Amino acid sequence: MKRKIILTADGSKTIQIEDWDEQYHSKHGAVQEAYHVFITHGLRLFADRKINLLEIGFGTGLNALITLLEAPKLKLDVNYVGVEAFPVSNEEVAELGYCAQLDCADKQTEFQRMHETPWEEPHPITGGFVLTKQKKDFLEVKDENLFNLVYFDAFGARVQPELWTEEIFSKMYDAMQQGGVLVTYAAKGSVRRAMQAVGFTVERLPGPPGKREMLRAIKN
Repeated sequence: MKRKIILTADGSKTIQIEDWDEQYHSKHGAVQEAYHVFITHGLRLFADRKINLLEIGFGTGLNALITLLEAPKLKLDVNYVGVEAFPVSNEEVAELGYCAQLDCADKQTEFQRMHETPWEEPHPITGGFVLTKQKKDFLEVKDENLFNLVYFDAFGARVQPELWTEEIFSKMYDAMQQGGVLVTYAAKGSVRRAMQAVGFTVERLPGPPGKREMLRAIKN
């Protein structure tokens, strides 16, 4: 499918799938959305510990980069697993310019390493951040009672409804530890009901720019 780099409302860039009119991140602000959904309402619930974190949709690596930047402030060691079936190219990563946008030029080498390290193997990116990229379909996740936090950042239900079903959220539930948290930009009623049907306690939270609400699910 044809892809292009577009500018979003906060000055950061993202990749658009033109055939779907769908973006990897919000056109209302890629960086703003990432911080609001995954850091403010996800990562910041944890501090002073080691956590296992699963990202569904590694994509551009933006969520991994901001997690790497924020984890030291929370005194977190992060074991980060990013699942992606269709990796972006190194050329696209370079054009996105996230380190310049986030004023972290000193982390450019680490960000490049995130994309260049081999798949299916754990790689220390910094002293407190280990990344394992897994190239597979989201339905192939088979971990059990492992993750403290899940960033659920799949393409929207409008274009890929099969990724927002009870089947997929059952896999997420099984993969998470008791007390684990899943955050997503999505807020559709059907998504919330699918989460609840597999056992999650779900709360609606204020959404990022351009969205009224988002969802946070907890495995009790």
